[in-house]
Amino acid sequence: MRSHRPRRRHAADTLFNQAMAEHLGLHPTDLQCVSLLALEPGLRTTGEIAELTGLTSGSATRLVDRLQRAGLVERHPDPHDRRKMLVTLTRGRTPEIEAAWDTPGKAFDQALEDFTDDELTVIERYLRRTTDVGTEQTARLRSG
Repeated sequence: MRSHRPRRRHAADTLFNQAMAEHLGLHPTDLQCVSLLALEPGLRTTGEIAELTGLTSGSATRLVDRLQRAGLVERHPDPHDRRKMLVTLTRGRTPEIEAAWDTPGKAFDQALEDFTDDELTVIERYLRRTTDVGTEQTARLRSG
């Protein structure tokens, strides 16, 4: 019998992401991109953002345009290739976005307080493994 847990977990994550994005006045894809850029700091090309988000290059360019208009990213000329622009998060709205994660972050941390260190080790292993499976399945679905 197939487990419904991964589907329920995915649905809960998706609904949370949508609610957080709405709270910040963003599109869910835009919030995901900002989160990925925060987790992978540094200058990124639009092509790298396309790879991070799974978007086409055209969609990634439109995404970066929206993020720039929203004051979330800025573009800088690539010092090694003047044809390219590099994208980085701005400091302008970073405190607002970080603050929005405070309450949910504490709630998620609190959900783990009753677990022993051994149990947390298993939970961490499960989350890493299912994240890897999710990444693999994303690539499989996109490859046709």
